[in-house]
Amino acid sequence: MPKQAMNLNDRAKHLLKVLVEGYIEDGQPVASTTLAQRSGLQLSSATIRNVMASLEKKGYIHAPHRSAGRIPTSQGYRLFVDTMININPLDSAILQTVQNRLNNSQQSVNGLIQSASGVLSGITQFAGIISIPRAPTVAIRHIEFLQLATSQVLVVLVMTSNDVQNRIIQVDRDFTSAELQQSSNYLNKVLVGKGLTQARNTLLNDMKQVHKDMNQMMVSAIKLGEKALDLGDESIAENCLIAGKTNLMEYDDLGDIQKLRQLFAAFNQKRDVLSLLDKCLQADGVQIFIGKESGHTIFDDCSIVTAPYQLDDDQIGVLGVVGPKRMQYERIIPVVDVTAKLLTAALRTQD
Repeated sequence: MPKQAMNLNDRAKHLLKVLVEGYIEDGQPVASTTLAQRSGLQLSSATIRNVMASLEKKGYIHAPHRSAGRIPTSQGYRLFVDTMININPLDSAILQTVQNRLNNSQQSVNGLIQSASGVLSGITQFAGIISIPRAPTVAIRHIEFLQLATSQVLVVLVMTSNDVQNRIIQVDRDFTSAELQQSSNYLNKVLVGKGLTQARNTLLNDMKQVHKDMNQMMVSAIKLGEKALDLGDESIAENCLIAGKTNLMEYDDLGDIQKLRQLFAAFNQKRDVLSLLDKCLQADGVQIFIGKESGHTIFDDCSIVTAPYQLDDDQIGVLGVVGPKRMQYERIIPVVDVTAKLLTAALRTQD
């Protein structure tokens, strides 16, 4: 049993389960009177209010605005998903739909991958996401910086393929030769052996996670490295497909216009989506991220369900859906899982 469930008795867990299911079903805050009717327990309204107060204090539910009812928090959804749902086999009609869309005899590899993202969005009515298998990675062997002019630095990238790439980047201040050498030394220490995309993600994560502990040299090195390894949105776009993003406009949970615009901007740039999918590449089976668990602020109001797909026993990509936290997890999880397995089977017969 997950550690977080041990601080709840059976009655509290049952009431939380009924509350989450009720909110998922109708999208309305659940009041204590409604919970009493649906729970099947012979409890007074006062007792149920006390249990709800306890659940709220422990962070599993909260009251939106001034509503008398309660809705689940991300923590409440997590406990629900981990301990309270039963995953049933996929409905036969839905299974047939996925099988028909992933009929490998009629499609190329790229066509199969596009079909997978499309069928996910179509069945779930969420955004379907999928990372595209990449060509064998060419890694960084060495990186060096040379000052060209007041606002320009030459980047020399030596790759494991013996390819040498020269890039000119614009900077906002003068760097001394010693600063550029220190930056080169630091980046060579953390980036050698990584592909360009992986290296850039490493720098972005380092900047987010340990910024407070960095000295100025490390900050400057990472900023130079980000500019040097900026692959542009076009390269990112080639590694990720997103289908059905406008489906998310239909959900009140994601109805904040400003947040929705930001989410759509992230879909268009694809960087956060691809970073999350890359993180799932070595995972075993279905992964579920609820709210802040994704590690990307843009998905704080969302839940994301992913699963890897394979070729020749190697996990080469990840697919999934992005939707509101108020999703029917029992239905969505098998859709994602089975789609990944059928895509794997279709790709295997392509060889």
